[in-house]
Amino acid sequence: MGNLVGIDLGTTFSVISILDNLGRPELIPIDSERITPSVVYFGTDNVLVGKGAKNKLTDVDEAYRVIKNAKRDMGTSKVYTIDGNEYTPVQISSFILKKIISEASEYKGQIDEAVITVPSHFNENERNDTINAGKLAGIDVKYIINEPTAATLYFSSLNPIAGNVLVYDLGGGTFDVTIARVSSNDVEVITSVGDKHLGGTDFDKCILRIFEQRYHDKFGVNLIDNGNEEEFLNKAEELKRNLSNPKHDSQIIKLKGHAGNIETTITLKEYESSISQYIVKTELLIDSALQEAGYTYSDINHILLVGGSTRTPLVSKTLKRMFNKDPLKVLNPDEAVSLGASIYAGLKADKNKLTVAQANSINKLKLQEVCNDYYGTIYLNYNESMGLVERRNFIMLDKNTQLPCSNKHIFETVHDGQTSIRCAVTQSKSEEKDPQFVEVIWEGHLEGLPPNRPAGQPIEITFSYDQNQLMHCSYKDVNSGKELEVNLHPQESENLALQKEILNSILIE
Repeated sequence: MGNLVGIDLGTTFSVISILDNLGRPELIPIDSERITPSVVYFGTDNVLVGKGAKNKLTDVDEAYRVIKNAKRDMGTSKVYTIDGNEYTPVQISSFILKKIISEASEYKGQIDEAVITVPSHFNENERNDTINAGKLAGIDVKYIINEPTAATLYFSSLNPIAGNVLVYDLGGGTFDVTIARVSSNDVEVITSVGDKHLGGTDFDKCILRIFEQRYHDKFGVNLIDNGNEEEFLNKAEELKRNLSNPKHDSQIIKLKGHAGNIETTITLKEYESSISQYIVKTELLIDSALQEAGYTYSDINHILLVGGSTRTPLVSKTLKRMFNKDPLKVLNPDEAVSLGASIYAGLKADKNKLTVAQANSINKLKLQEVCNDYYGTIYLNYNESMGLVERRNFIMLDKNTQLPCSNKHIFETVHDGQTSIRCAVTQSKSEEKDPQFVEVIWEGHLEGLPPNRPAGQPIEITFSYDQNQLMHCSYKDVNSGKELEVNLHPQESENLALQKEILNSILIE
């Protein structure tokens, strides 16, 4: 295969993997490290990505030039401004991808195709932004795959497990819980739910608040002053890692502030108490996933821990209490998603590009994905009881429907002489009928319909969602054959070529 890799583009760290010649997933080190900080620093004449960029966070004079956690802003209009230059989350992600692809190419040869993972709860806009970040970085993102699904693929390839598996994926910035049915080498996803603002970075902030309280109690003033917050967040992250080690139940920390210095002890119990609100949120999301799947706690045969933040002891203790069984731990939970993505890349690769050993290692694996959300369209409905016409959201595809799937429905024109149809594609986490509570991910118009027709002309709408989690929609006037087709695949923006040119002109280190 050689040139098709699996990438975990994470909130706090990113990882890249490839299948070796024997078909085993292999992590590719970047800057001699197995995982790379998803951090970008904009200097006056260069751009740093990874460890070097993260180190700049502790420099008070340079920290404002650093951008981190861009993944949380994917799918939004967020803009970061450095020295008067504006950067989007897509562009920041492209810098990270450019860096890891460039270094991986030196290690493994030319890489121009990739599978990139995304949280299962990412909507279409967030998924499209991820793919466009790859395009901007100069790579062809052949497929995307949900992070918990990729991790399950990797784990099941190594361990002969069977039954219902709950994947608890707690990373640096996002949380997913996925329920899958595993039989031999078959992975069948049942449902997924998640939260893109729940992860290890939130734990760091909880520890930071402990620091601030201790310092204020001692000196009566604030610890954070003159842009030094990142310095203490780094200390908080270090403390979190130390307290996640079973050998430590407390940690001494030195805090140097403008009013003086203190040395204080923070216990594991204090740390876990500070983050308990977030752990409770994961419990509630587990309950939601079980309800969607129609399962009870006793129906879960295995619990799989994925993501670096699952090292926090409270996670395992909570799951043991909920399910009355110990969770399964991946050797390196930070790496499982990327390694699984490389397996998926092998499954999707041109078989002529695989070695015999690669083909033999993965040909027994099968994956069945589902719709991540509800997809619908907006129509006008006559409410007889109120005597008015109201806008409603009609669900075309249900969440958790096995892929590929398709649905067709006939609507009717509303007005006499109607020559155009307003078309919309919606996405929602629940079966919501009110348009104000759904996200419109595409809008357009079917125009040029025959004039002088009475109302009630049939309009056929078809939604199809394929195995690669890409949507195709069509709006068709049945009588005239006039049709509007929409592929909700990422479209290259008009200035993408210019953005690529700019990116290629920047020295990335």
